[in-house]
Amino acid sequence: MTSTFKFPEGFLWGGATAANQLEGASNEGGKGLNTPDVLPGGKVRLKVLSDPGFDFELDTEKYTYPNHEAIDFYHRYKEDIALFAEMGFKTFRMSIAWSRIFPNGNELTPNEEGLAFYDRVFDELLKYNIEPVVTISHYELPIHLVKEYGGWRSRELVTFFERYVTVLFNRYKDKVKYWMTFNEINSSLHMPILGLGFAIQNEEDRYQPTFQAYHHQFVASARAVQLCHEIIPGAQIGCMLVYLPTYSVDSNPENVLFALQEEQIFNYFCGDVQVRGHYPAFIKRYFKEHNIELDIQDGDLELIKENTVDYVALSYYMSRTEKKDKKPEEVGKGNILGGIKNSFLKASDWGWEIDPTGLRISLNQLYDRYEKPLFVVENGLGAYDKVEEDGAINDDYRIDYLREHIKAMGEAVQDGVELMGYTPWGCIDLVSASTGEMSKRYGFIYVDKHDDGSGTLERSKKKSFDWFKNVIATNGEEL
Repeated sequence: MTSTFKFPEGFLWGGATAANQLEGASNEGGKGLNTPDVLPGGKVRLKVLSDPGFDFELDTEKYTYPNHEAIDFYHRYKEDIALFAEMGFKTFRMSIAWSRIFPNGNELTPNEEGLAFYDRVFDELLKYNIEPVVTISHYELPIHLVKEYGGWRSRELVTFFERYVTVLFNRYKDKVKYWMTFNEINSSLHMPILGLGFAIQNEEDRYQPTFQAYHHQFVASARAVQLCHEIIPGAQIGCMLVYLPTYSVDSNPENVLFALQEEQIFNYFCGDVQVRGHYPAFIKRYFKEHNIELDIQDGDLELIKENTVDYVALSYYMSRTEKKDKKPEEVGKGNILGGIKNSFLKASDWGWEIDPTGLRISLNQLYDRYEKPLFVVENGLGAYDKVEEDGAINDDYRIDYLREHIKAMGEAVQDGVELMGYTPWGCIDLVSASTGEMSKRYGFIYVDKHDDGSGTLERSKKKSFDWFKNVIATNGEEL
C-alpha cells in the first residue's frame, strides 16, 4: 500500500539490538561476567527477575544460560552487517558491553581486546554507510560491581561509569555520532535487577534503594552528556525510556486519577529529570508519602540541570490500561509492567497487547511535554516463526504489526512531531531479555538457534526482510 504521509529526508531507518542478547562469546576477548550472563533461560527468568533472594550466581546444573553464546554476533558480525546493508539500513542501534571494556567495571585501564572488537564492528557498519547508534548501558553491569558495591546503590558507580564513558567517547569519537546513556531507564521501577544491578530484599525496602540508585544514574547520565559534548562536538546523546501510554479503564474520575499518577511515575519521572533537568513536583510528593530521602551531594542538581539530553529515545510495544482497585484476575496475561486487560485490543503470542494507535498517542504526549526530537529505537512483535519445508518463513503477522505502527508514526509526523528514526527491535533473532527464549522471535533475519541450545546458527531471510527493505527504499511511502 502507498502511504499518504512522508517521513523527513534523512530519516534513520534501521534495526535495534543489545550486546548481551546477540554477541555471545561471554568469556572471550577478556570480557568479564555480567548480569545477563547469570540470568537463566526460559520462562523461569521472569521469576528470577522478581526474586528478592537472587544471588547473581551461576547454577549450570539447574539452569541454561543462552546469553553465553546468544547468536554469536561476536564472530559473525560481518555476515550480519552485510544483511543489514542489503536491507538498506541507514542506522544500527547496538550497545557496548561495559564488561568487555572494563571486565570488573572498576579497573583503571580498559581492556584493549574489547575496544578493538567494537572498532571492527563500527568500521564494518561505516563501510556500508550505516550510522551506529550506541547504548552505553543496556541491561548489563559487570558482576563485580553488583557483588562488591551493590550495583547502582553505590555512589562509587558514578565514578566508574564516568571512566567508562570517557574511554568510549575518546576511542570512538570519529565513528559514533549518536549515543544513549541507559536503556529503558524507567523499567527499573519494576525490574531493578536488569537496570540497577540489585534485587529488592523486601517490600518495605523497595523505595529507598531504588530511587537512590536512580539519583546516581541521573548524575552519571548528566556527566556522560557533559563529557560527550566536550569530547565529541556535534554528537548527539539521548536518554531512553520504555513508554506505555496509560489509559483509564473508564471515565470514573478515581480511575482516571490513578492512571494519571501511574503514568507520571513510570513514563515521566526519569524523562523529566534527564530532559527538563530537575525533579518534578509530583515525585517530591511521592517521596514524602513513601518516606524517601535522597542523599544528594553538592553540585548534583546543578550538573543535572546544565546537562540535559539532546533527544528522547523510546521503546514502544504496548499500552497500559489501569483502574484503582484491580483484582488479580483482571491483570493482563502478558503485561509484565502492570495494567489490566484491554478488551479493545488483540495480543501477541506472549500476551503483549497490540495497539498501534498507542504509538501515535505516545509520540504526541512526549513531544508535547519535552519539545525535543524523538527516536523510536524499539518496537516489534515477538512471535513463533515456522520454517516451511522449502525454507520460507512467512511472517505476514510481523509485517502487519510493523506496517500499522509505521503508519502511526507517519501520522504523528503529520501531527508535528519531530521524529529522528525508527529501529525495530531484534532486527535479527536474538535472546529475549524478559524470558531468555530464542523462540520469541522479532527479527527480519531468522537464526537457527532454539530454546534447548540446539541449532546451526545459520541466518536466513524471512518474508519481512524484503518488505522492510522496500519500506526503507521508499522512505516509508510504500508499506
